[in-house]
Amino acid sequence: MSVDKLLDGAYDLHVHTAPDVVERKLDDLDLAERAAKVGIKGFGIKSHYFCTAERARLVHKVYPSVKPVGAIVLNNAVGGFNPLAVEMAGRDGAKIVWMPTFDSENEQAFFRAGKHKKLPFWAKLQTELMEQGKTTESIKVFEGDGITFKKEVTDVLDIIANHNMILATGHLGKKETFAIVKAAKELHVNNIIITHPNFPSTYYTKEEQKELADLGAFMEHCFTTPKTGKISWEEVYEQIRYVGPEHCIISTDLGQPSALYPDEGLREFYTNLLANGFTFDEVKQMAQDNPAQLVEGGKTATV
Repeated sequence: MSVDKLLDGAYDLHVHTAPDVVERKLDDLDLAERAAKVGIKGFGIKSHYFCTAERARLVHKVYPSVKPVGAIVLNNAVGGFNPLAVEMAGRDGAKIVWMPTFDSENEQAFFRAGKHKKLPFWAKLQTELMEQGKTTESIKVFEGDGITFKKEVTDVLDIIANHNMILATGHLGKKETFAIVKAAKELHVNNIIITHPNFPSTYYTKEEQKELADLGAFMEHCFTTPKTGKISWEEVYEQIRYVGPEHCIISTDLGQPSALYPDEGLREFYTNLLANGFTFDEVKQMAQDNPAQLVEGGKTATV
C-alpha cells in the first residue's frame, strides 16, 4: 500500500495557517487546495490568538470536499478560561478547544527559564509583547491551594461536553493535565487529545502517556517535534509502540514559513513509520481512523 492511500482520507488536526498575526507559509485556502489534490479529508486550523471557526466554515464553502476544523486556544487573547468565548466558539462550529499554550503557567515558566534549546516559532512575538508590557500574567488552572480547579475551568469543561467538542491539553503541566483529563471524563467530555506529549515543555514518559491513554485520551504525535530535533524519531516510534497506535493520532504542527507544507510533513511522517516497522493498517489508524473518530464520531478512545 502506498503513502498516497494514507493521505487520501487523512486528517491533520494541528496546522498553523494564515491569516495570523505572525507570518505563515500558507493560508487556509492554500492548504485546502493542497488537501483536495491529495485527498486529505480535513485539517484543524490552530491560532494561538483567535477562534478559527468562521474561517473553517468559509473554507469549506469554497472546498466542499475538505473539512476544515475550527478551534479556539484559551490564551490571554481570548480571555484565558473564558466560558463565554468557548460557548460562542461551540455555537459557531468550532470543534477543538485547546487549553492555554504559551500563556499557560507551565509554558511561561519553561520559556522564562530559557529551557527551550530551539525556540518555538511563537517565541519572537511573545518576547516582543513581554518587552512592551503587553502580556498579562500566566494562566492558572488551580486556585491558590493548588488542588481546586478555578470555577471557570469547570465551566469550560461543561461547555466542551455540551457541544461535543474535543479537549486538547495545550501546554499545561503534568499535574494540570492529569487533573483536567480526569475531571473532563467525570463531566462527560468524550474526546480528549494530549497535545504533542514529547514536546520539551509538555514531555511525558511513555509510561505517563500510557496512563493518560488508559483514561481515554489520544496522544498527538506532531511531525515538527522530531523534525526539528526536539526528540529523536526513534523515541517517537518507541512511544507509539508502547502506548499503541489505537491510542495515537498523527498531526504536523506545521505552517512555519521555512518548513515543509503540511501535506509534505504528513507524507514524510507516514513514510518514516512504514520504514520503521509499523504496518499500513497501524499508520492508517493514526492518520485516518482515530482523528475521524474524534472529529466525527464523538466516541472515546478504547480503554
